[in-house]
Amino acid sequence: MAELPGASADLLRSLTRAERLLSRRIGAVLAPEGLTIEAWRVLCLLADGLGHPMTEVAAEACLPPGTLTKLVDQLVDRNLVFRRVDPYDRRRIRACLTARGRREHDRLEAMVRADLDELTGGAGEEEALTRRLADLVTRLDPDRPRQPTPALR
Repeated sequence: MAELPGASADLLRSLTRAERLLSRRIGAVLAPEGLTIEAWRVLCLLADGLGHPMTEVAAEACLPPGTLTKLVDQLVDRNLVFRRVDPYDRRRIRACLTARGRREHDRLEAMVRADLDELTGGAGEEEALTRRLADLVTRLDPDRPRQPTPALR
């Protein structure tokens, strides 16, 4: 890897390491609740209340479709998620949070937020970092549908 500060290899290494360490940290918060980081990503996406096509959920959760199906099956078994036929395209299935899933997400969000506040020193620093990373993602993937920058979940 490059020895120069700010080199592209340093950025890649730093982002990769930060993602792994943050996933491990949040995973430690979620594990006693019986959730994986992948399940958390799904719950966070569905928390907007819109319901999302399974293909979109797979892409946003960074999971292959088969793995996502098994994960959503587990969340359905726990009454956190339900599936419904897309009203605009009956060939598609949308995943949505149940009322219990919404309550569980909100409860876990508070736990994750408290842990992240301890790490970052408060929401202001976290929000600024999240915005900068969202801008980087937009530049790297300009064809991706633009969504408002959500709070880190």
